[in-house]
Amino acid sequence: MTRMLLNGNHAAAHGVRLAHPKVVPVYPITPQTPILEKISEFQLQGLMDADLMTMESEHSAMAACITASLTGVRVFTATASQGLMLMHEMLHYASGAQAPIVMFNVNRTIGSPWGFWPDQTDSLSQRDTGWIQLYSESAQESLDTVLQAYRVAEKVLLPVMVMHEAFYVSHALEVVDIPEQEIADAYLPPFNPPHRLDPEIGESWGNVVDQDMYYRHRETLGKSMEAALETVVEADRRWQELTGRGYGITESYRCDGAELIIVTMGSMVGTAREAVDQLRNQGVPAGLLKIKLFRPFPLDQVRQILAGVPKVMVLDRNFAPGTGGFLHHELKSALYGLADGPAMHGYLAGVGGTNVSSDKIAGLAREAMDQDPAARSVWKG
Repeated sequence: MTRMLLNGNHAAAHGVRLAHPKVVPVYPITPQTPILEKISEFQLQGLMDADLMTMESEHSAMAACITASLTGVRVFTATASQGLMLMHEMLHYASGAQAPIVMFNVNRTIGSPWGFWPDQTDSLSQRDTGWIQLYSESAQESLDTVLQAYRVAEKVLLPVMVMHEAFYVSHALEVVDIPEQEIADAYLPPFNPPHRLDPEIGESWGNVVDQDMYYRHRETLGKSMEAALETVVEADRRWQELTGRGYGITESYRCDGAELIIVTMGSMVGTAREAVDQLRNQGVPAGLLKIKLFRPFPLDQVRQILAGVPKVMVLDRNFAPGTGGFLHHELKSALYGLADGPAMHGYLAGVGGTNVSSDKIAGLAREAMDQDPAARSVWKG
């Protein structure tokens, strides 16, 4: 193990290096560019044996990822914000082809207006494209999650999107433990898919299908997504056995006896932990639920953790016009019909990268405990 001071983007790049992708189609966009710059540096130093393809757009980068992946090689790309928006059509193609691509998206505001700040709306607006989505809290978690993403993608044959937030994680420095290559190789065996574009196998992709075949194909994709839940759990468990680090698909913190549980994901989790400690020290029975896996949504775990809790407060660093916070909306759906389900409070906090301190979160928690729940997400910037 090597301990280094790294920002989140460089930590993610080290995860990619350890995974040995063979094709990396690239197109730079702030604040993702340092990931691809570091990968280019690794290639120059002889630390990566990968074909870096400089593309003319993010749409083309994802098209190249799909075709490379279907030939049976491991691929990687990274993007952010408007780049992910431009990829949207190709994201559906990737999941439809069941191509096990791993992509890192650095969460950033989408236009308009124009900005470069932390906001999860870019990736959450892709939630129905058939990609597994994993949200990281720290640089260390980002490195580890990249390797876990490959293990998951190649077992269920679905693409995986890993996220951390712009600047709060992407450019902030922290101490990161980089595992030895032998550990990564033991965890992630060479990619050798049974189906691929190979003249000797005689398989193809992209042909026109009839209605029944399309229906069965969608059904297969759905079963792969369902299988991903346990596969993510297994991948995390195995990584913890090898390195001592594990994250689960959710994390509950000081939830025993809690009368209010704060639910959030990404970098805001760390701040919310501090708020929970602050509230507990003041005699307020609060807890925290971190959502790491957003697609497929960990329905059973969430219902189990939140059953019997009087109130839940959801913090969303994202915004869907007409419905409010993505996570708030998802939780309302997940908890619908739960006999002893909690009253729900949804706060749009941190949208556009506005700072949300632990004191602010603690204040919102006290407010939620004293008030009846709002029907929609409430702006608390």
